[in-house]
Amino acid sequence: MKIASTIARYLLGLVFTVFGLNGFLQFIPATPMPPLAMQFFGALAQSHYMVVIFAVQLAAGILFLATRYVPLALTIIAPVILNIVLFHAFMAPAGLPLALVVLVLWIVVASRVWTAFSGILQPNTGA
Repeated sequence: MKIASTIARYLLGLVFTVFGLNGFLQFIPATPMPPLAMQFFGALAQSHYMVVIFAVQLAAGILFLATRYVPLALTIIAPVILNIVLFHAFMAPAGLPLALVVLVLWIVVASRVWTAFSGILQPNTGA
């Protein structure tokens, strides 16, 4: 499981570093999207919300590749992955397979460092 987790971590690092950089440098050509997805993405782009998303992707990707603060990287990238999966599930289904692969990679990496989250997964026993 350690080897699978290491491979998954490097793949996540590569994916999010490349796509995070692509958000700023646009070296991967955009693929056509359905009209609703285009409207949604357009609103996020015009509001500059995507700048934050691309910065989070780039930061998490670098942390994964550097093998530093992996639990932090997992924490900050989890909501981004959830939004990517939901976006593709509801608006642009053509990208759903890759989104699900990224979700599975996240689960594999998280299972390796699950003990890092033990403190936040305990019920509150007092004030």
